[in-house]
Amino acid sequence: MNKRTLLTAVIALAVFGAIFGYKYLAIRHSKAAQAQMVRPPATVSATPAQETTWPNTLNAVGSLASFRGITVKTELEGVIRRIAFGSGAAVAEGDLLVELDTSVESAQLAGLEAQAKLAELNITRARELRTNSTNTQADLDTAEATLLQTRSAVDQLRATIAKKRILAPFAGRLGIALVYPGQFLGKAESIVQLETLDPVYADFTMPQQNIGRVAVGQTVHLRVDAFPNRVFAGTIAAIAPRVSETTRSISLRAAVANRDEILLPGMFGQVEVVLPDTEHAIVLPSAAIVYNPYGNFVYVIEGNVAHQRFVQTGAQRGNLVTILSGLKPGESVVTSGQIKLRNGSPVQIDNTVVPSANPAPKPAEG
Repeated sequence: MNKRTLLTAVIALAVFGAIFGYKYLAIRHSKAAQAQMVRPPATVSATPAQETTWPNTLNAVGSLASFRGITVKTELEGVIRRIAFGSGAAVAEGDLLVELDTSVESAQLAGLEAQAKLAELNITRARELRTNSTNTQADLDTAEATLLQTRSAVDQLRATIAKKRILAPFAGRLGIALVYPGQFLGKAESIVQLETLDPVYADFTMPQQNIGRVAVGQTVHLRVDAFPNRVFAGTIAAIAPRVSETTRSISLRAAVANRDEILLPGMFGQVEVVLPDTEHAIVLPSAAIVYNPYGNFVYVIEGNVAHQRFVQTGAQRGNLVTILSGLKPGESVVTSGQIKLRNGSPVQIDNTVVPSANPAPKPAEG
């Protein structure tokens, strides 16, 4: 019995050994065949890494303010007799805006002017009498004082009448009218907003470490969401003399030309300060960069083979990004098709369709 069991076990082991040996040889042959297979090259687009002049810039978010802007208010109370402007109209300095009723003041002025004329006659007589020693010096002094008082009263009333004609203090564009004819206005009541819109100011801040890099007169470029296809040029007009103790930043103001008056106070925009120095940098289309948490890399083509290369990226402008390290000028870099690649993958280049490489791209028009 023991011999039969031992024989059965030996036969079973021989059978299993033959099966496993056959499988092992089949797997080895399969791996050898796969190793001899040539992987077809992946089709990609590519571009050479270019060295170009890259302007140094500083970026910030700015808020727009008018060159001049006030709310026109009354200085004296009165009833509105005439409104001489339309909402949204452009006005020149000195243009009439509102005229208040001056009928009472005009009547009073006529009486005061008559008193002033009488005072002039009285002082003429007083001087003649004084020459003949017919009156006293006190009489002459009283006549002169009366003349001065009446003239002062006339000038004061004329100034009151003038102030009831409310004029534009400077040229600009008016807002929405806040008053109506026949309305009674008290002192300091609002009439209309007046803004000078050309130029406009762009107010923004910079961290204190950039103080030494900015100066009055430097060029700035302004972009606003309302007009994405336009870049507005301006210059730095003023730099605050104090750093904020809260944010450790410095305030700057740029003057931006606005001849068509489409930039309005209260808008915000992206401000780009163009620094005087430029630097040579290697640039690539941003589509060439494969971004990963463990490091950004590109595929460099050498002899129709793509090799993974880690790079350090810098500033970006539009569809272009600077490469601080990891590449040399002229090296061919894959710009599309990276998803099909591994390190060492064979490639063929087809640049029929390539990613955009525009430093200032514009949205497509629908």
